[in-house]
Parts: sequence; structure tokens; C-alpha cells
Amino acid sequence: MKRFLTFALILFSLALNTLANDDKKEFVIFGVAFYNLENLFDTINDNGKYDLEFSPQGSRKWNSEKYWSKINNLATAMAHMTTPTTPMGPAIIGVSEIENKSVLDDLVNAEPIKSRNLAVVHHDSPDRRGVDVGLLYDPQLFEVTNVTNHRLVIESEPTFLTRDQMCVSGVLGGEPISIIVNHWPSRLGGQERSAHLRKAAALLSKYIADSIWAVNPNQGVIIMGDLNDDPQNASCAEVLGAKKREKGVAAHGFFNPWWEVLDNGIGTLTYKGEWNLFDQIIVSGTLLQQNGARLQYWKCQVNNFDFLRSKEPNYYGHPLRTYAGGKFLNGYSDHFPTEIFLMKEK
Repeated sequence: MKRFLTFALILFSLALNTLANDDKKEFVIFGVAFYNLENLFDTINDNGKYDLEFSPQGSRKWNSEKYWSKINNLATAMAHMTTPTTPMGPAIIGVSEIENKSVLDDLVNAEPIKSRNLAVVHHDSPDRRGVDVGLLYDPQLFEVTNVTNHRLVIESEPTFLTRDQMCVSGVLGGEPISIIVNHWPSRLGGQERSAHLRKAAALLSKYIADSIWAVNPNQGVIIMGDLNDDPQNASCAEVLGAKKREKGVAAHGFFNPWWEVLDNGIGTLTYKGEWNLFDQIIVSGTLLQQNGARLQYWKCQVNNFDFLRSKEPNYYGHPLRTYAGGKFLNGYSDHFPTEIFLMKEK
């Protein structure tokens, strides 16, 4: 009886999760999101990890009250990621700047999203700051079949350490798909001086995608993450080859829908008063209608909800972050979450 009720609930949710177009066709819609959680550390200072500041004795006086407030805030943000065609929220949410699996377990069990029963994929990276990438997903909508993690090695800098790239493969809407979750090297030292690191990260993502296609040429691939570059920068536009428009994108090429979003003045974070759009979700040509995809890209949006925005006069409309100028703001993140929507004809 319990199994029957669970199956009935899944069918009911998918029935809600539909879109009809002018041709009277009906589509099932799936949300795929990404969110940089801005230093989601627990309060424990782990020996050997660079997280002293995120402890009660550290410079941020990071205690249980602040930690659980941030957990609840982030869960609230995710709880608002619903639409008329995705009433259960995103099927998949990639995340970055998280310390370990336990903080993600706390997040998915927080009251605002606890009822969604999201599952967690996590892997410890060698990053010097101690931050990783991860993936949350709805098991009713997405089935994980394989997880691999890929180290970014810079031959000219043998001591360089950063976040591993996590590739989560599975089945979404009955179709095989792989999600490569990233947090590319930062612009520390300047954009140009550090550009070679992000180009190397883009090359690694492309290599992972090519390896997937060597096994299944028709598989959908999504490259998502905080790329620390904008869509027009060389790492995305040249090395990865992600195009500004869908037209002409080959099956094993990439389309970057965020390029035009940034052109329209919409970003996910600010630096010196200017908008950047580092938080990208890039789709392969195997997810485009023109290449015969059954599960195909529909649209994208920046989830810049009003409550995620600062109301301070000098930072009005900017992401309401956890800390600014050493002051605890009880905010959410210094990045807005992004989301794309995939559709499949019923």
C-alpha cells in the first residue's frame, strides 16, 4: 500500500509538472539549478584545514546560532525555487563553497525544504580553503547511476590545489544525463594573471564531456558552477566553445544561455559595483531541439528573489551576503542562484 501511494504521488507531481504549447503538445518540465552557498562552514575548526575564521574562536565568531541561521536562510531560498511547471522545485541543485557532507545533510533536513527529501552527493576536494562542490537532487525525479571526481592538475604549478570537478550521471525524465559541477579557480592575483587556471579547468570539463560522449554519443551534458568567469571570457567562449546562441551548436558543442542574460544587465554577483555572471549552467548540443534531443533546453533565469537582495543604499539590489566588511548581516549568499528548465514531450 505504501509503495502504491508513493507511486501515485510521483504521478500526481508529474501531472502538475507540465506545460502545453500552441501545438497542444504537453511537456514535462524539470528545473536544474546552481547555487554558490558562500562559505557554508560548520563551527568546528578541523586541524589541517583553513577554517579557523569559521569557528567560535575565529575572526568571524562563527557559532551555532549563526550557522543554523545561515542553514535556514539557504533552505528558505531553495524553498522559493518553485514555478507553476515545477511545483516541487528543481530536480537537481548543484552547490559550491561547502565544507563537507554534514553541512549539506543539515541543509536538506532544514524545515523549509525537509519535506522534499532531497538526497546528497558529495566528495572531499583537496582545496586549500577546505571548500567542495556538491549536488542535491530529488530522487523522485532524478536517479543517480554513477559519480566520478576529477582532479585539476596544473603541470607548471605542481603545488596548486583547487576543487575537484564532480560528474554526476543519471536518468532525468527517462533520459540519460550527466551534470559536471564546478567551482573554477578564483581571480586571486587579477583576472589576467589567473586566467590560465580557468582555461585549464574549462579544458578538463570539456575532456569529461568528450569521455561521456565516447560511451554514449547522444547523452545530455550540463556544465554548471561558479566559473569565476563571465560567458564571454576565453575559458567559456573559446576553450569550452560555449556559444551565445543555439543556432549552429553541434551535438557535441555547447550553448551558453547566460551570455545574453548578462548583456541585458542581469548578473549573479557584483564587484566594484559591476555585475558579473559567474554562476552558469551550460548545456550541450545533445540537449537542444535542433539536434533531435528528447530532453531539451527550454529557458533560464536568475533567481534573484527580492528577499535575497540588500536594501542598504550603497548596495541596493546586490546579493544580501552573510558577512560584509567584517559585519554579520544574517544574509544568504554573495551570489544569486541560477536555474535552467528542461522539457520533454509527454
